[in-house]
Amino acid sequence: MSKARQMFVVLSLAACSPMVMAADPASCEKVRFADVGWTDIAATTGLASTVLEGLGYKTSTTISSVPVTFAGLQHKQLDVYLGYWNPSQTPMIEPFIKGKQLVVLPAPNLVGAKYTLAVPSYVAAGGLKSFADIGKFKDKLGGKIYGIEPGNDGNKLVMDMIKANEFGMKDFKVVESSEAGMLAEVERAVAQNKWVVFLGWEPHPMNVKFKMTYLTGGDKYFGPNLGEAKVYTVTANDYSTRCPNVGKLLSNLQFTLPMENMVMGSIMNKTKPNAAAKEWLRKNPSVLDKWLAGVTTLDGKEGLPAVKKSLGL
Repeated sequence: MSKARQMFVVLSLAACSPMVMAADPASCEKVRFADVGWTDIAATTGLASTVLEGLGYKTSTTISSVPVTFAGLQHKQLDVYLGYWNPSQTPMIEPFIKGKQLVVLPAPNLVGAKYTLAVPSYVAAGGLKSFADIGKFKDKLGGKIYGIEPGNDGNKLVMDMIKANEFGMKDFKVVESSEAGMLAEVERAVAQNKWVVFLGWEPHPMNVKFKMTYLTGGDKYFGPNLGEAKVYTVTANDYSTRCPNVGKLLSNLQFTLPMENMVMGSIMNKTKPNAAAKEWLRKNPSVLDKWLAGVTTLDGKEGLPAVKKSLGL
């Protein structure tokens, strides 16, 4: 075979091989995540970011409210949000979906979650077991229901109840703070055996830290089965088309309640999200097989060995 022919064959093989071609264009190198200030979203974002960095991407995380997050995705100022809780966030995201202003990936990244109002179990033992009981105990509750960050969907659902005077709640108010601020209030109340109603959800270490009871009867607002939820990944419009390799990873990502509880526990013990994620992945590398199926590094090499190497495995 002539040298010219040999060179043609080599170049042709290189052009056909996906392992020597960039998996995504350079414009996809930086992946911009949204985080609404919940520890579970910090955990999943940390896991996804750690894997992406092992693939040669750069990641950033912006903390913002749920409405601002959806607007940021709409305007392509953000790329990915791993925390669309359905059904609680559905009223907020529906206008964006109907306007085809963002994309919800079809498969949830978490199933079996829940989100509704909760109380310490001693409060439930005292008679406050359902939404219908809240109004009866206004004095013991100080007329307050503790929520999280302003603009959050859960806060809005409770405010809607108050506005409609559901469950005799017209004289109540929602105390907006942050996840950490709300949990600090609950911890103080529990230490003093005081009554408190607050937004509770799982996965979250609060389920282990406190003996807590989720209130029944809130199906109209939070959905059935104690606000049973599926969590979905949302991206900017055409993101998976523009960045198909990251899109493939996002479609592969599936989390579990135990996984998230473990990573969140580390985060709440002051470990940075990416460090907590890296620690968990080092101990549980088998999840990478599914997550990285069909995924390459940014420069087109096999993804799984690269991520394992970045984790020191």
